[in-house]
Amino acid sequence: MTRLVAGTTVRRDAGLYGYERALRRAGLEHVAGVDEAGRGACAGPLVAGAAILPAGRAGIVPGLADSKLLTARARERAYDQVVRRAVAWAVVVVDADECDRLGMHVANVQALRRAVARLAVRPSYVLSDGFPVDGTGTPGLAVWKGDRVAGCVAAASVLAKVTRDRLMAGLHLEHPAYRFDVHKGYITPLHEELLTAHGPSPVHRTRFVNVRRAAGSEPPLSSARPVDATT
Repeated sequence: MTRLVAGTTVRRDAGLYGYERALRRAGLEHVAGVDEAGRGACAGPLVAGAAILPAGRAGIVPGLADSKLLTARARERAYDQVVRRAVAWAVVVVDADECDRLGMHVANVQALRRAVARLAVRPSYVLSDGFPVDGTGTPGLAVWKGDRVAGCVAAASVLAKVTRDRLMAGLHLEHPAYRFDVHKGYITPLHEELLTAHGPSPVHRTRFVNVRRAAGSEPPLSSARPVDATT
């Protein structure tokens, strides 16, 4: 079991909405989930999402799961449901230059914090995926694999992922040589091949060693390992 607040626990078999139910029983009505997409990509923006789902049946989103476990079509359907059902939701986009300036971890935490701040309804509690998000002015808990065990975090992950995928499709139109519509800026063999052939685009993140190497500012290596990739 996981302890949330004094006297409140969540059973491991409580299901996707167990955290929200337990917190509401403790008098915390508006439980926000936050998550991001694009932290481990070496190109394109970082996107953070935040969502508060309503209590009861209205807050049970059909097909909702960790965005990484859903097909693109299923994510789009879940996104539409989250936007329709949420008490409040928000997304924040941090471009590649800002990610380079701040570093990925700082950029990530700031984006999650800003997503919470943009919610039209002030949350009573914040659940985050993996690590805590301080500075929200609201109590919260970092949940291991939160996007797989907490409905509001899964909803936030879908908001972030779908938003970012749409942005990467737009960047593909601006920079078609890199095929951002296929790999979404993550480090794949196709992306590495195109990055090596064409050099970095304006939306590549220079904190990643493979990007610097493609720009000629790092010595060649036998394999590419991004220094900031964490997911």
